[in-house]
Amino acid sequence: MPEPWARHWTVSNPGWKENSETEFAMALIVQKYGGTSVGSVERIEAVADKIIRFREQGDDIVVVVSAMSGETNRLTALAREMMDQPTPREMDVLLSTGEQVTIALLCMALEKRGFSARSFTGGQVKILTDTSHTKARIREIDGTRIHAQLEQGNVVVVAGFQGVDDQGNITTLGRGGSDTTAVALAAALEADECQIYTDVKGVYTTDPRVVDDARLLTSITFEEMLELASLGAKVLQIRSVEFAGKYKVPLRVLSSFEDGPGTLITLEEESDMEDPAIAGIAFERDEAKLTVAGVPDVPGIAYKVIGPVSEAGIEVDVIVQNAAADGSNDISFTVKRAESDRAHKIITDVAASLKAREVDVDTRICKVSLVGVGMRSHAGIASKMFKALADEGINIQIITTSEIKISVVIEEKYLELAVRALHSAFDLGDPESPARSIED
Repeated sequence: MPEPWARHWTVSNPGWKENSETEFAMALIVQKYGGTSVGSVERIEAVADKIIRFREQGDDIVVVVSAMSGETNRLTALAREMMDQPTPREMDVLLSTGEQVTIALLCMALEKRGFSARSFTGGQVKILTDTSHTKARIREIDGTRIHAQLEQGNVVVVAGFQGVDDQGNITTLGRGGSDTTAVALAAALEADECQIYTDVKGVYTTDPRVVDDARLLTSITFEEMLELASLGAKVLQIRSVEFAGKYKVPLRVLSSFEDGPGTLITLEEESDMEDPAIAGIAFERDEAKLTVAGVPDVPGIAYKVIGPVSEAGIEVDVIVQNAAADGSNDISFTVKRAESDRAHKIITDVAASLKAREVDVDTRICKVSLVGVGMRSHAGIASKMFKALADEGINIQIITTSEIKISVVIEEKYLELAVRALHSAFDLGDPESPARSIED
């Protein structure tokens, strides 16, 4: 029997799956549309048409939507006009209204087309969260009301990004909250598939804006997607991928604006991939490197340098410690560029107390990473990566690895050259790309 997602996007019959008796059964699908997808009345109308195509084939549909693009920024600006530091509770009350507008408009669009729909806020569904305003985490979802509406033949439209705590206070889930809402609902409802609609066709081998022949992946593992998301890929937020992997929710990324199969995120690696070693290349420009030179070579020195930075709430990424010729140590680490000034001040004070030789900060670096579960069984990936960069005259400042990832820190001016060189070296390009044809 085909997997639940296998029957989607067959043009004549997009919403059915075949069972073991060669009959057809309805599927329960959770779809999420982001702010760009619902950014205008015209786009909301287009989303309604897309939903109807599934509904007409018999699928039960639960839709999660974000606020219209720009609305959250508009509401935040209003709050800042009122006071410099709005209380988190009232910010949640304010920002949650953005999604409430979208769910009502989408239901109106569906009803105008003759399809019954019901909208629900997070509180009405009873998406129960903890009490951490502006960054709440979901504890429990009561699917009773949704199931009742589906049984009546209604499309259910739920406001993403929000829930309520035990006291009934409105909470919001923070960055990527609507994706997290969709995946959590899919898990709670035991949906056949969770579909995340965005402004891109799916997950590519790298950013198509940097590499013209970047290939759209038909599938990728949760493990690889988590790494890519954490290393700079912007398609999905890490929390939603973690949630989907934990609860084994089939997750697919698709375009709101073009029909296509998108990218399926699965638990298992595809066995028939042409080159299973590398799934994709991620990169981050927003990096800064700090180096403390000449610290004592004594136990615990790494903690004495890095500890105060972490305790200040600054996320430390790559760390490397080198022994100097005079018996001292040099410690380098990277942080987000926006945090570099604050980290520099902290490290300068620490260096003085440790009698370090100097502190240097470099805001002209970036990180480029290869990701692929095939690294576990393929030798020579690192050497091939280093050779490709060396052939382009790109110096590597820091190297860090994990079981399925190799990351290098290089000068930012070489970022796009490095990505293109690696993409070519590992033959990740789309063979049918017009760019590939021109090069060939």
